Amino acid sequence: MKKTALFILGLFSLNGIMIAQSWKPLQADANAEKAFVESPSVVLLDSTSVNVSELGSGTFVIRRVIQINNEKGALANRVIKYDYDPLTADAEFAEMKIYHPDGSVTDLNVKEACDYAAPARAIYWGARQIMMEPGMLTPGDVIDYTINKKGFTYALLAASEENDEERFVPPMRGEFYDIVPFWVTEPTVRKVYRVSVPRSKDVQYEFFQGDCASSVKLDGDRRVYTFSINNALPFESEPNMVDRFDVAPKLMMSSTPDWKEKSLWFHKVNEDYGSFEPTPEAQAKVNEIIKGKKTEMEKISALTHWVADNMRYSGISMGKGEGYTLHNTQTNFTDRAGVCKDKAALLISMLRMAGFEAYPAMTMAGSRIEQIPADHFNHCVAVVKLSNGEYIPLDPTWVPFNREIWSSAEQQQNYLPGLPEGSDLLLTPVSDPSNHLFKIVANTKLNADGSLSGTFTIYAEGQSDAAVRRPFLQGYAERVERTLESELLRVSPQAKLISWKANDPKNYEKAPITLTMTFSIPDYATAADGVMICRPLVLSNLYGGVRSFLRVNTDNENRKYGFKDSCSRLVELQETMTLPSGYVWAEGSNANQATDAESDVASFRSELKSDRNKIKINATLSLGKRVYDAEDWADFRNAVKSYKDLADSELVFIKK
Repeated sequence: MKKTALFILGLFSLNGIMIAQSWKPLQADANAEKAFVESPSVVLLDSTSVNVSELGSGTFVIRRVIQINNEKGALANRVIKYDYDPLTADAEFAEMKIYHPDGSVTDLNVKEACDYAAPARAIYWGARQIMMEPGMLTPGDVIDYTINKKGFTYALLAASEENDEERFVPPMRGEFYDIVPFWVTEPTVRKVYRVSVPRSKDVQYEFFQGDCASSVKLDGDRRVYTFSINNALPFESEPNMVDRFDVAPKLMMSSTPDWKEKSLWFHKVNEDYGSFEPTPEAQAKVNEIIKGKKTEMEKISALTHWVADNMRYSGISMGKGEGYTLHNTQTNFTDRAGVCKDKAALLISMLRMAGFEAYPAMTMAGSRIEQIPADHFNHCVAVVKLSNGEYIPLDPTWVPFNREIWSSAEQQQNYLPGLPEGSDLLLTPVSDPSNHLFKIVANTKLNADGSLSGTFTIYAEGQSDAAVRRPFLQGYAERVERTLESELLRVSPQAKLISWKANDPKNYEKAPITLTMTFSIPDYATAADGVMICRPLVLSNLYGGVRSFLRVNTDNENRKYGFKDSCSRLVELQETMTLPSGYVWAEGSNANQATDAESDVASFRSELKSDRNKIKINATLSLGKRVYDAEDWADFRNAVKSYKDLADSELVFIKK
């Protein structure tokens, strides 16, 4: 520990009086010594100070002081970048200095900073980056830079006004919120967040998943909140972990009283704007879509799928409407292109024209939303009210050519509807594994030359159906057969697709997909001296893309954090393999092997039977959630590992 303390003291003392006066040396925990000494760079200070106005906008001063330890650290810090959205904020480098080990200081000209369009894909709303190049760095250098920013920090759904200053005011006027990650990616001596707000604003806050030093002090007509941590090490992730916001230290602050207040505001801002006003053209299309549909769910499903399938996902900046204010029906129905909020808005409009009560909702795809009403949202969906008074969520963005109307890849996900009566934060339910069946029934023949031939049929539903069906609906028709054959090539590079048939894969609303393939695979089994060795086809990597659980790393026995799969799922595998004449399973002609791993969270059962010259394989894997708690790991791991172990085992056949 003494070495680490001296090391950090040296960092401050050898770079000039100013730095030595700014911070005192901090004792580092003995366990952190190696990380601080060997890291390519060390953050001496990561500081954000915010001054909040009565309107809710913030003036930010962001300061980072970084010690370069080696050439890798110099390379990583050769360019300093910062992202901002000009619709809601301005950002610029205020100062950048480099303190050298010999005591000299390089003062960089921040007027030479670049301000350019940030890289973008699918959503082109004008996000920008500022960039400075410190120049060649050497071990021992300390970069000290400050960025000034004005506006608000998280504004995926923000609107702009003609008055330039108005763009810095949060959409929910007068309210302030912030979401501050307190985890670090490199050893950090001190991280601090300080916010000054008018005393008239009641700000609630909570620090999640960790500890910090905190204080609230009065400063004239303002309250100053300060949060800090010292000697922080990089957060260590786990494979397949839930989102980092769900497990790593974070601070959330908000002056909004509760989620109901946000829900009421979200409803009003779009009703006032007229986002869902009908148009004659859209009404005619609605009448056409629901014609002949008798039940409310038939109508809701038909409208959801029409919007999902017929509106392209592509976001281009059109000024007002790139935010909480959703584009109106005229724009969305005419352009047939937009992002999630535009697809949700068009669906809401069409549902209303069909006589339903429907509203927009905000959600966070990928991580949890806390009860502190800070806007942790990145996605917009819809809700519709059924005749029994129940609201159900709909997502036209995630269900193109999908039999679901709410994607089960979003189960266990928080959402906030903008209802006229207001709403609290809601959570989508777990989808039963049977809703996402993936079943293979195969009849195969192992030939004396080691080849395997036969047929298999795939039955799928829900998310599994969408994955199997995708090649038929997305892409060129002439590539379908090549795509199907590529699934066989996962099993063997010599596999050949002889024929295939499916039950009208383009009519996905009519019935779950059924797909049958006839195939042959030369040299499938290893054969020599009356012995043949191979794996059952159904336990191979056939349609491995559907079996997302195979990508979950099961090496570690224990976990600290929750984890996730792509969806709950039921996998059923059945195969009858006919052996060549005279061959029997080496385990015995009447062999029977079984595996049973049962729990409420996940289960796996398998049975291998020998019946004369046939081997019969039955395996069932049930995975009960999309998002799992750390306590679920033992059951999940046991089931999936049992599956993997069976898939990796080889059957040995001998000739008598």
